[in-house]
Amino acid sequence: MQGRIHPISQVIHRAVEIFNEMGFTVAEGPELETDYYNFDALNIPPDHPARDMWDTFWIGSKLLRTQTSPVQIRYMEKHRPPFRIVAPGRVFRREATNATHDCQFHQLEGLAVDRAMTLAHMKAFLEAFFQKFFDANISLRLRPSYFPFVEPGLELDFSCFRCVGNGCALCKQTGWIEVAGAGMVHPAVLSAGRINSGEWQGFAFGMGLERLAMLKWGINDLRLFPSGDLRFLNQFIV
Repeated sequence: MQGRIHPISQVIHRAVEIFNEMGFTVAEGPELETDYYNFDALNIPPDHPARDMWDTFWIGSKLLRTQTSPVQIRYMEKHRPPFRIVAPGRVFRREATNATHDCQFHQLEGLAVDRAMTLAHMKAFLEAFFQKFFDANISLRLRPSYFPFVEPGLELDFSCFRCVGNGCALCKQTGWIEVAGAGMVHPAVLSAGRINSGEWQGFAFGMGLERLAMLKWGINDLRLFPSGDLRFLNQFIV
């Protein structure tokens, strides 16, 4: 039987390809992480209420990473700015499995650090990414939010490519689709990465790759991706 490239792998390959065109390189990190890289270095100390956001799988003194953000710290420790990276990979959270949640899924983390990097740069990069990924004329809007590792923190929505902002079932009649969390890298995170926050600044973003795949192909159940059901997978022939 002829093999197929899994739809999540297709999404990763396409996303990396687009970001490579914009000067981003790929960085990787371990799925089995330490408490320091997964929480402390990301401005989430032991008594921080933000830790309640994630239920974590522990394996002895280590944990399965709850986000791809630890890759930021590991990369900054070994590289000097300016740089732009993306870090795709699996993450793990103790969540009930349903049509939109699973205990393991894929994220793509982005980080760009330079002397004068701003939110305007981030918006331009991500707008260009989503336009190429969905092959549609898409615009972004930014909404204030909170994430411990960025300040200010933002939620990113893009205009619905199906109804062109008029309202439909895909965007729940709002004209907008929530797609990523982002913001300017917190000075404490830069310091943990051994970068002088008085000299350098940067932005970071994170998005769920299953969510991108579901939007791209109109899939309504995340559980189909790890199911191994050939009736589902054989639709994605490349």
